[in-house]
Amino acid sequence: MRRDVWSIGDSISERDWVILRSVAEHRFLTVAQIHALHFGELTPGSGLRITQRVLSRLRELRLLGALDRRVGGVRAGSQGMVHYIDTNGERLLKAESGRPVRRHMTDPSETFLKHTLAVADTHVSLVQAHRAGNSELLACQVEPAAWRPYVGMGGARLVVKPDLYAETVASADSEYEDSWFIEIDLGTETIPRLIKKCRDYEAYRRMGIEQERSDGAFPQIIWSLTAKDPAKAERRRVALRDAIERDRELPSELFHVIAPEELIPLMQRGGDV
Repeated sequence: MRRDVWSIGDSISERDWVILRSVAEHRFLTVAQIHALHFGELTPGSGLRITQRVLSRLRELRLLGALDRRVGGVRAGSQGMVHYIDTNGERLLKAESGRPVRRHMTDPSETFLKHTLAVADTHVSLVQAHRAGNSELLACQVEPAAWRPYVGMGGARLVVKPDLYAETVASADSEYEDSWFIEIDLGTETIPRLIKKCRDYEAYRRMGIEQERSDGAFPQIIWSLTAKDPAKAERRRVALRDAIERDRELPSELFHVIAPEELIPLMQRGGDV
């Protein structure tokens, strides 16, 4: 079996490897998300067909697996299939990097899966905006690569855990690079819990660690809030903005509370309101 795995690794293309690394990075990706991330330069019809053909082959090789459930239900068709790294994929990626690969989950909770795919959707929107020339994407890290471990006061080992970290340029004629910590909330956390995380960011900012590695600048923090009920989502955005404004520990200009569709316009403005 081990020899078969190495033979598979020798036989697959560089694009196959890129897809495997991408699924491992995000933990779960739908067909539609893989299509957008890795076949977006093709026409929609042919690109989707090629994506489905490639993924079918990777599943046959046990490099990728697919969850029994689909995002969007039966009506979503094959685009709603959710992929993860399967057994052979884990072995190949571990051999390539020399590091353990996050174990695949065949039955994640609904809450975990929705959040993970929402983070991937945000990454997709950044890639698509870059491709369309609406905002230049210089770098993007998905958790846990986006996390920032540090030593706090008294030697405490702490970690700031954004869902994504991104570096962008607002437009082709802009001379400035912007950096962002991005948090995705689907209506599952309380406002006090979100404020606590805002304070964690402020504590990290005051350490000066991030500024030392980025020419003195600290990333702006984006809270992308949504919920099943649009009215509830807007109430939560208003509540979080108000709570940030009232908190004397927080520099309100550092935080942006938005709906998901406002992400790219905000980046195009460089964070200016």
